[in-house]
Amino acid sequence: MTFTKAQDVINYLYSLPKLHEKADLSYIKKVLTFLDNPQDKVKTVHVTGTNGKGSTSYYLSSLLQKAGQKTGLFVSPYVFEFNERIQLNGQNISDADLVKTANAVESALTKIRKTNNNFSLVTFEYEVVMAFFYFARKKCDYAVIEVGIGGEHDKTNVITPEVSIITTIGLDHEQIIGPTLQDIAREKSGIIKRNRPVVLGNISKEVLPIIQQKAQKEHATIKLLGKDFKISLQENLTYQDQNKKISFLPRPLVEGYDVGIAISAVSLLGVKLSAAEIKEAINQTKIPGRYQIVQNNPLVILDGAHNIQAMQNLLNFAHFEQKKKQGKVKVLIMMMKDKDIEQVFKLFKPEDEVYITTIDYPRAAKKKDFPTWIQEKYQYQADWETSFRSLKQKSQTNDILLVTGSFYLVGNILQMETKNAGSRS
Repeated sequence: MTFTKAQDVINYLYSLPKLHEKADLSYIKKVLTFLDNPQDKVKTVHVTGTNGKGSTSYYLSSLLQKAGQKTGLFVSPYVFEFNERIQLNGQNISDADLVKTANAVESALTKIRKTNNNFSLVTFEYEVVMAFFYFARKKCDYAVIEVGIGGEHDKTNVITPEVSIITTIGLDHEQIIGPTLQDIAREKSGIIKRNRPVVLGNISKEVLPIIQQKAQKEHATIKLLGKDFKISLQENLTYQDQNKKISFLPRPLVEGYDVGIAISAVSLLGVKLSAAEIKEAINQTKIPGRYQIVQNNPLVILDGAHNIQAMQNLLNFAHFEQKKKQGKVKVLIMMMKDKDIEQVFKLFKPEDEVYITTIDYPRAAKKKDFPTWIQEKYQYQADWETSFRSLKQKSQTNDILLVTGSFYLVGNILQMETKNAGSRS
């Protein structure tokens, strides 16, 4: 098969199976071998965590670029377009490069199928192989690689990174890498490699020993948030370690943790950055769909929080802002059927105005997929666009409107808002 258009590549990727019978790395390793192991030709930083791994990856990419490094970035999910998944120096992979890269992968698969006719990759494996091949072909100095799910068995775990990062450990994807928090910690600790340092974010005392034991076994030095570097939030967000203290533009404390992790990680890479350059790189970083303010008065915040920990962080921030603004917190939420719907909805305060919506996507929860008590308590409107417009219109200037629960909903609304802004200009 030969691709000629980017959309053909994307359609093909989504037609592939999602899982193999065996959850191992043998399939992806075989294809990478046929491509001359591109993952070994670029220095990498490997980032996992229940929450914050996307933000940390973006901050780290910005810092490396500021240090003059040619930097690849592999992240998920995307908000505007598929090409966001694979970036070079902050620019999405072009359609032409996407096609060229996919055809290179297809060439390797054709060779493998000469002896193994039924061989295929799952969607995420194919995307990971494309990213590594592209970064090697472009001769990146560094590539920041965000884990898909977990760590040890994740398809990205075919690298020996310069630094490993674990941002947080909470409950998400329990059916795949759980069921307990301890199971999830063990899975995520699988990205720690021998004699390679690891940076740890806001890890609870409950599971920290599991990570520490793995690091000790691999002779990996640890840099821990709260011990080796600190983040504080007074008027501004401030990072401090034994060598420097830097203040940044205000942002939620939980987002500040990701800033701190990224700065701590980049300091281990030996690239040169002044305090002024670090400040500039962080302040200029834009992370799509994460604590993204699209309007003030009323304050409209888009955030793809889709698990208990991320939603609690977002609501803490909203309620903190609410006290200053003396308005109401309104929430437009859409969730996937396989998420902890009931536990997420228990986080809302009685005074929060919560509205449920959905999108046209197979995994998206419809009204019948919500527990009965949620259906009875909260209003459901199937049309997300109508729901959003109506809520925005009804909100007072001192209200806070959160759009959350899924990056798919956030992406749809961002695209709609961008189109509207374009038509007004």
